[in-house]
Amino acid sequence: MIITAKLVAIGLSLALTAFTVSTIVLAVQKSSLKSDLREAQEKLDMLEAGLQTTSTSTVAPPSTGTPSETDPSSPTSAPETTADPITTAAPVTTAAPVTTAAPVTTAAPVTTAAPVTTAAPVTTAAPEEKIDYRLPSRLEPTHYDLYLFPNVETGEFNGQETITLTVHEATDTIVLHSLDLNISSVSVLKADFSSVEVSDISFDAVREFLVLQLAEELSAGINVDLHLGFAGSMANKIVGLYSSSYVKEDESRKVIATSKFEPTYARQAFPCFDEPALKATFQITLVHPVDGDYHALSNMNVESEVNQGAYTEVTFSKSVPMSTYLACFIVSDFTAKFVEVDTKGIGETFTMGVYATPEQIGKVDFATEVGKGVIEYYIDYFQIEYPLPKLDMAAIPDFVSGAMEHWGLVTFRETSLLYDAETSSATNKQRIASVIAHEFAHMWFGNLVTMNWWNDLWLNEGFASFIEYLGVDSVFPEWKMRDQFIYSTLHAVLTLDGTLGSHPIIQTVENPDQITEIFDTITYSKGSSLVRMVEDFLGETIFRQAVTNYLNEYKYTTAETSNFFAEIDKLGLDYNVTAIMLTWTVQMGLPVVTVEKISETEYKLTQKRFLSNPNDYDADHEPSEFNYRWSIPITYTTSGESTVQRVWFYHDQSEITITLPAAVQWIKFNSEQVGYYRVNYAEALWESLATELVTTPSTFSSGDRASLLNDAFALADSTQLPYETAFDMTKYLDKEEDYVPWSVAASKLTSLKRTLYYTTSYVKYKKYATALIEPIYTALTWTVGEDHLDNRLRVTALSAACSLGLESCLSEVGEQFNSWLVNPDERPKPDLRETIYYYGMQSVGNQEIWEKVWELFVNEADASEKSKLMYGLAAVQEPWILQRYIDLAWNEEYVRGQDYFTCLTYIAANPVGESLVWEYVRENWQKLVDRFGLNERYLGNLIPSITARFSTQTKLEEMEYFFEKYPEAGAGTAARVRALETVKNNIVWLSENLEAVDAWLDNQQL
Repeated sequence: MIITAKLVAIGLSLALTAFTVSTIVLAVQKSSLKSDLREAQEKLDMLEAGLQTTSTSTVAPPSTGTPSETDPSSPTSAPETTADPITTAAPVTTAAPVTTAAPVTTAAPVTTAAPVTTAAPVTTAAPEEKIDYRLPSRLEPTHYDLYLFPNVETGEFNGQETITLTVHEATDTIVLHSLDLNISSVSVLKADFSSVEVSDISFDAVREFLVLQLAEELSAGINVDLHLGFAGSMANKIVGLYSSSYVKEDESRKVIATSKFEPTYARQAFPCFDEPALKATFQITLVHPVDGDYHALSNMNVESEVNQGAYTEVTFSKSVPMSTYLACFIVSDFTAKFVEVDTKGIGETFTMGVYATPEQIGKVDFATEVGKGVIEYYIDYFQIEYPLPKLDMAAIPDFVSGAMEHWGLVTFRETSLLYDAETSSATNKQRIASVIAHEFAHMWFGNLVTMNWWNDLWLNEGFASFIEYLGVDSVFPEWKMRDQFIYSTLHAVLTLDGTLGSHPIIQTVENPDQITEIFDTITYSKGSSLVRMVEDFLGETIFRQAVTNYLNEYKYTTAETSNFFAEIDKLGLDYNVTAIMLTWTVQMGLPVVTVEKISETEYKLTQKRFLSNPNDYDADHEPSEFNYRWSIPITYTTSGESTVQRVWFYHDQSEITITLPAAVQWIKFNSEQVGYYRVNYAEALWESLATELVTTPSTFSSGDRASLLNDAFALADSTQLPYETAFDMTKYLDKEEDYVPWSVAASKLTSLKRTLYYTTSYVKYKKYATALIEPIYTALTWTVGEDHLDNRLRVTALSAACSLGLESCLSEVGEQFNSWLVNPDERPKPDLRETIYYYGMQSVGNQEIWEKVWELFVNEADASEKSKLMYGLAAVQEPWILQRYIDLAWNEEYVRGQDYFTCLTYIAANPVGESLVWEYVRENWQKLVDRFGLNERYLGNLIPSITARFSTQTKLEEMEYFFEKYPEAGAGTAARVRALETVKNNIVWLSENLEAVDAWLDNQQL
């Protein structure tokens, strides 16, 4: 434990090549003067090594050992390539290149023999015996004193740390996580300052464990300090502690150091107990160059800065207890704008800063506005203070995901934080607001209260994915975010969860690949959909009270799913929420409720599992303790009663009967589609709903109209409803004016186009679909207005019209595209750019035009605009140009590693490019694995994004052969299952539905 801060003045004269450091004053916090001196000397060694590397080109790495598995020349910022699986915990004697001088042992014995390089395996090989990936529970970290020197010039980093440990059970080993780190020194000190000899150091490469064997046993109940010196590389990776860069106005490249640790990457930056439940406080010191306008950022506020000549040591205040994945380090030249957050007396007021490259600081105003509004809303909503003294946001040039909720320092991809009215569309604007709201929700759900283990990740991500809609709605109520949830989040996961490629929301995960893999649609979207359902049947007031109680009960600790539901049940409701929600969290899938009219006032409801592929009902299913039945909160409205009525349909009931006071013209179940289930009606009931839609669409809310369309087509796809019934539900669309229902309709119209593209029905379908979309296309025009939802509807309608082949749309888009190319500086309105770039390229693109747009793409500095141009380039219809695009995208000088998979997905979405990308990925799979690693879930997700439109047995067999040839899938294992299920569904759809669709199209008078 750290008691007080000691200032140790060490006068040293170092004869260095470039300059001399005469006096260094180090602020160290330790309970032993000997330990202080040793730390001071090691910090000097680190600084000296950095200075030597900077000032001379003749410094060579140690020759004892083999080079690191990482190739520094690899042109990527993606996760580094990892070594072959190692299945033993034998001592590892190969050392990575290290720039640190040998530590001087002036205190307790320090193990400095053969440095240990903690290199990773490519993937976890399937073992014969079950491997326990969890750390032993004998030790618990309580504090990290971490000193880190990320050398932005060399791409290497050095560090040292003291971890204070509490011994819960007697042990003679210390086991913690470490990956791709060179361990240069190890020592253990007891509270009485006596040392414990470290007799052996080894690395378990499968479990990513650093194992320290002690010469004596540590007694239960004592505290010890574990001191470690370490070094590693920031190059050629995009997780852990890594280098990022951007081009400045003078065309020079600026390099920064940044970090991303969730879920299991903190161990790549410093040895640690890298499990979410092992929370500890952190005292972090970062070293940055004095020159180059560099400064340092971390989770907490700056406590002190000490100048060391060419470098500055920045020490940050001690943090609150937090998990390792929430720590964050940035060394950059970013500038910031600040705003004060008004907490309304709930905790202390604090400052929010928004950081970006100096060239883009003018684009943070919107994020500042949204961030302030959302965090103030959350503090009031949760009635719990934000506990840190500051909250920063930073836009990182290279970032693997959308954003990351590091406590006090949230990091974002540039497209998720920076808004420029000249380049950003309404979609970009909403995306930025939503991502900020999502990450800020994590300050409570995830940071203050953390899931005990990754099995319950949905507690983090599901809650944040729901609460984000409330956060954005508090700032922009006119965006109708609760309605948008239905299309933006719910519908996609209903589709996935209706296949055998799904999984329960609570899923057992153990190794890093499995942990990375569950950051998926089920965790985020099903999780948030279930939270939305719970809020609805509890009511907003009770829900908020339960959330606040839960957060207060478990703050600064961890929790499991059952803990949240138990907090609700403590409120003394008429039903058992724990029992109800167990049916939703431990089994995959969703129910379809079938409604049958049995008298003028009575309706019988039954339930079964909904499966989109009718053949899957006969397949073997994973066992479920509830036999795939759910406790369903049934809601409904009728022509005679607009107030929502409620009744429970419990999993152990075979059926329930709804009795109305009088006969009605229509009855609509699942109001606002807030329940996580589909509804199928008897044919006459569907007809009554369709009739009411055509007669008076406003009878139903926007959400209810969207849900009727979504359910009808999903049921028709699964052969549980005649397709003509689903098509009948679209007849009212000439009266539809709202964004959400039209988004559902447009999405289905365009997906059917791709399904029918290679069939004889396509011409008839195109005629039908273009006639359906033409009225809304004509009404909206190409003139962008001020209303957010109108602009989103406009983009949806224009894009759908062009995609479906409406001639007037394609003609207009071609003219606007050509006009833009004549004067590229006069760009279309941001809301129209993606449509014009893509369908313009599709309509009139050739090699000359493509090359011109390519040059604009390469030279574009704005991330949002660059993304739009990247999308447009993928629409060209010449296969040789698309093949060239695929080849060029590999070069990170053109396409950043973070955008590579998106680029390939864009190309594959073009029918001309689909087979090209599929062939390329199969032929270059090992090359992709070498660059990105199998732990990269975005690599795994590339497969279903390419194959989603396959619909033949031949393509299915190609996939099966490919998976057989490369059986190791890492974090893409579940993605392969999803991909196969999707293609099987596509094949069945054509065999079961094509004839009926074709017959219905023949009967249309168009």
